Amino acid sequence: QVQLVESGGGLVQAGGSLRLSCAASVRTFLRYGMGWFRQAPGKEREFVAAISWSGGNTRYTEAVKGRFTISRDNAKNTVYLQMNSLKPEDTAVYYCAAARTIITTTDYDYWGQGTQVTVSS
Repeated sequence: QVQLVESGGGLVQAGGSLRLSCAASVRTFLRYGMGWFRQAPGKEREFVAAISWSGGNTRYTEAVKGRFTISRDNAKNTVYLQMNSLKPEDTAVYYCAAARTIITTTDYDYWGQGTQVTVSS
């Protein structure tokens, strides 16, 4: 069982930055592909970013390319999402997820509880 705890959400003005963190309670963290998803009010949850076991491969949804960066520290069992140039449309609950595969944009096995990100215009 993998437990994921997100932190770092909050309220920020458009153009600002936030860094989300996700701490995983699992001994074999480096065997999990990690990802970030988000769900805005009234919308379905959508993929945001993914990173491979080693951190050498990443994937992003088109809407965040060039603004968001996913990274991981396997020594700390933590994955990060650096969000720059935030827009009001980035407002959502952001979820961390873990997959028993190298990297994926869709098939995740474990989910965190989510952290709210609100971007004001």
